Amino acid sequence: MDRPPVSRGFKSKRHRSETAGLPPGQYLTTDFPVLSAGPTPAIRVTDWKIALQLGGSLLGKWTWDEFEALPQTTITVDIHCVTKWTKLNTVWQGVSFDDLLKVVGLSEPPDAFVMAHCDGGYTTNLPVADLVAGKAVVATRYDGLPLAPAHGGPARLLVPHLYFWKSAKWLRRLRFMPRDEPGFWESRGYHNYGDPWREQRYDGD
Repeated sequence: MDRPPVSRGFKSKRHRSETAGLPPGQYLTTDFPVLSAGPTPAIRVTDWKIALQLGGSLLGKWTWDEFEALPQTTITVDIHCVTKWTKLNTVWQGVSFDDLLKVVGLSEPPDAFVMAHCDGGYTTNLPVADLVAGKAVVATRYDGLPLAPAHGGPARLLVPHLYFWKSAKWLRRLRFMPRDEPGFWESRGYHNYGDPWREQRYDGD
């Protein structure tokens, strides 16, 4: 299989910081580095839709305007990239995973795992337990502004307690699945779960 194009950030060897409160091996940055496994897609919100699926069955689908009309959540969180940068106190707005379940009439998740599907063919897998109870948001705004394409706009998954590759950019579909399956990076040697506090960067960590 051809190796995907990887931006330079994936090979970063920046210095480490001993700043208290950072996960092990991370350094603090005030920048917002752009890391992608391919080109940034140009997505017009008028063409954008997002779907929630149970296997191959559609649970819900929203246009941009419909998604913007759903209950909105604003959170302030720290984010941690597997390339070792951490950015503190980032502010995001979007629709929580909990509210997506409520909108489609689900009182609880129907399966134990979710695959996030994105423009460009990127995927990442997550346990549902890491998305519910306020742990995840489909973010459409960063720092009060529409999410820039380079950072995953118009919408990305935000799961801030895991390494940032789990917060998939250019999100288009969330699919429930009964068994865990590896996503894009997980099938290429990255850790299946990606807990920054346990330094789960690569398979076997």
